[in-house]
Amino acid sequence: MAKTENKSEGIKLIAQNKKAWHDFEIGERFEAGIVLLGTEVKSLREGRANLKDSYARVKKDEVFLTGLHISPYSHASFDNHDPERVRKLLLHRAEIRKLLGKTQERGFSLVPLRLYFKGGKAKVEIALARGKKEYDKRESLKRKEETREMDRMRKQRKLS
Repeated sequence: MAKTENKSEGIKLIAQNKKAWHDFEIGERFEAGIVLLGTEVKSLREGRANLKDSYARVKKDEVFLTGLHISPYSHASFDNHDPERVRKLLLHRAEIRKLLGKTQERGFSLVPLRLYFKGGKAKVEIALARGKKEYDKRESLKRKEETREMDRMRKQRKLS
């Protein structure tokens, strides 16, 4: 079953890439449609997808998502899809040009953040991201832990 439903926006979350927030500085985000086969859609409705090692790439004015793992549909017989196939993303031409310009700059990557259904259609949120150095990752974890500790202290004061 899918992980989260957001009734107000009509969004049903399928998968998130939490590791992207740790490994990259997330910049501008884009919502893209994704070209899927029938068994892939059925498998996504079961919540069987993994964005962990996936990335997007611009080729010949088109954007492709590589490394997205959609498990084979459990009730299909012989005509199932390849779980690791490259899938085309649907974006406006102006957005593709912008992404092409930015990804040619040194250090920028296209990283998928989440995969979800919106209005019955499968969408993927991709972001322009710059890789973090190891010391930046440690600094982020340190800041996160400090804010957690401060929240704990505030909560204890309110209870006292």
